[in-house]
Amino acid sequence: MSRRFQVKAVPSTWLESNGRRLDCGPYVSGAIEARELLRRFTTSPLKRVTTGHEGGIYNGPQFSRNYVDDSRFGVPFLTTSSLLQADLSLVSYLSRKDAESSKLRFLGITEGMTLITCSGTIGRMTYARKDMEGMWSNQDIMKVVPNRDCISPGYLFAFLSSRYGLPLVLNGTYGAIIQHIEPQHISDLPVPRLVRIEDQVHALVQQAADHRTGASERLKRAATSIAEQLGGPILRETYSIAQIVTSSEIVRTMRMEGYYFNQRAREADVWATTHHHGFWNLGDIADVFDVPLFKHIYVESEHGMPFFTSGELFKLDRKPEKYLSTTQTKDLDKYILGRNWVLLARSGQLGGIICRPQFSDSSLEGAATSDHVIRIVSKNEDVPPGYIYAYLSTPEIGYPLLMRTSSGTSIPALWPTYLKSIPVVRAPIPFMKMIDAEVKSAFEMRVEATRLEDEARDLVERTIEEGGR
Repeated sequence: MSRRFQVKAVPSTWLESNGRRLDCGPYVSGAIEARELLRRFTTSPLKRVTTGHEGGIYNGPQFSRNYVDDSRFGVPFLTTSSLLQADLSLVSYLSRKDAESSKLRFLGITEGMTLITCSGTIGRMTYARKDMEGMWSNQDIMKVVPNRDCISPGYLFAFLSSRYGLPLVLNGTYGAIIQHIEPQHISDLPVPRLVRIEDQVHALVQQAADHRTGASERLKRAATSIAEQLGGPILRETYSIAQIVTSSEIVRTMRMEGYYFNQRAREADVWATTHHHGFWNLGDIADVFDVPLFKHIYVESEHGMPFFTSGELFKLDRKPEKYLSTTQTKDLDKYILGRNWVLLARSGQLGGIICRPQFSDSSLEGAATSDHVIRIVSKNEDVPPGYIYAYLSTPEIGYPLLMRTSSGTSIPALWPTYLKSIPVVRAPIPFMKMIDAEVKSAFEMRVEATRLEDEARDLVERTIEEGGR
């Protein structure tokens, strides 16, 4: 939200047609302006172009969440926070028995839905893509299911998420502390029928969705290929929580945290350091460093540099929400990202973003990021950054090796000193370069997907502004 003082002049007819409301919210949000502008077009109420459960616009009931660890007994479960993440491979599993019950079975996701957060931070939208099919969502995610005989799914998503559709969605917001919207609040929302461009817009959105699905498949394939090439450690179904550690091992490692000696991490370390291909320490093949704490001074976009927090690096669309002052930030160059860097969130809860590597693609190059992000920059041309990323991303290798270096109990944290000692198993150079190309291609596919969705929304907005011409 802009920090500028907002002033808006509105015609008296707007007051008459909106119950003579004199509070400024409805008039500066853009909802009334959008509705007035859409009067020039043939429109359909949203409920007339949707289909399915409850007419095709619904969320769900409150329910107790019973999670399971085994995918055989559960379904991937999306929350309002995971909905907007690029990588959905790490979401929790909701009990399949509960998910497929008569109470919750309609919460399953199918391709082409528009998914809208409807509680808390409301109005965040995602187009359901192929790799989301078979997932379930919680009651705080509203589904809009297009009737494909009436409207193209991609066009409906592009309009609802545009600067004319979004204010209309948000116009039904209620609640003072925790805000909400309900299906009945948007069921009569006017959807303009821009027949000339609807198929073109849908094609752009669908292509973006296919790019995102393809990117996830490539990254998964890269991690799997490493495990197959190196013969990764075989994971057990269960690991003992209690471990016996000798005093000599404590003296040698100078570590006393229980997680450092957890069985899974110890087995991964033994596997890597005794591998017949040999290994490097991460610090031998890459510069691993953090940056000093600094005061974050945010300014308007035209006066600042794009800035990303550690959490924002994981988002589906890497678009900056904040801009760092270029004139008031001391030693700004220290915080600017280069391309093809591997990034780690310094701290977080177990099972969250900590120890989940990210990759610096073209959308992050030249932007600044937080002092809570550790940078890993390849310094050996024979060990490309994409291989380092994929190796550290493998759940049976990278995650336990990264996690055992953390320290702290309530909020674990990573430190470059310890990260430098992580063993990275050697692999044939052609293989590492193949993995590198796969990783780079996947992240650029995500960048292109964002561009395609933006192009679709721009086309909708431009057509509305031009009166449908």
